[in-house]
Amino acid sequence: MSKRNVLGVLVDATDYASATEQVIAAAQERRPMALTALAVHGVMTGVLDPAHNARLNSFDLVTPDGQPVRWALNLLHGAGLTDRVYGPQLTLHVLSRCADEGLPVYLYGSTEQTLARLIPALERMFPALKIAGVEPSKFRAVQPGEDVEIADRIRASGARLVLVGLGCPRQEIFTYAMRPLLDMPLMAVGAAFDYHAGLLRQPPPWMQRAGLEWFWRLGLEPKRLWRRYVILNPAYLSRLFAQKVGLWKARPPAPATERPAGFAV
Repeated sequence: MSKRNVLGVLVDATDYASATEQVIAAAQERRPMALTALAVHGVMTGVLDPAHNARLNSFDLVTPDGQPVRWALNLLHGAGLTDRVYGPQLTLHVLSRCADEGLPVYLYGSTEQTLARLIPALERMFPALKIAGVEPSKFRAVQPGEDVEIADRIRASGARLVLVGLGCPRQEIFTYAMRPLLDMPLMAVGAAFDYHAGLLRQPPPWMQRAGLEWFWRLGLEPKRLWRRYVILNPAYLSRLFAQKVGLWKARPPAPATERPAGFAV
């Protein structure tokens, strides 16, 4: 009931407490669940790719990762949200509860070097946290039967939650594809691995509140990110205006049901 139409992508009007509780409940009940946190780039990836939009609309929970997405929920639907639900911060909320509840966690994605820094960082923050397994990305397409093998390794580890750090949109496609194979929540957490491993610096709080995190990221990685922000940010704002004034209906596609034939692992 919390889902709202933002440019045709169904985003949940939720907060940290509610999102965390839903993830923990699914982990305790051994129930499949797919979660992602979308900023402007993630929303626009769905807008520009109807098949991916349908996958996003099948997720159990899509949180407003960026302030502009929170603003859209408030502007279009009167959601009254006072804060975004930022992927890296939501990750800490969930891991804190996992540590308290004794729920083991599996880390999937990124590089061996990043994971080698991430694990001790998480253990310092949450001494009681149980890390059931760690698996870096292969940086290639899945091979026949490999998805089942990955799911078997995750289940055999005893994990009750999977954090997926493959980058947008690969992590959303992976999460969508693996959900039917696992009886636990999967969280696509974006740059959370890099942030908590100490490889990316967080912007100042005032920039986060003002929705200027994109400007901070652009300054850190201009060659990689300039197209994302220079092209997609204006496109997002223009479509948001068109939806608000009724020039564009932004009809959400029906949630996808078929697993993709191929996806990145």
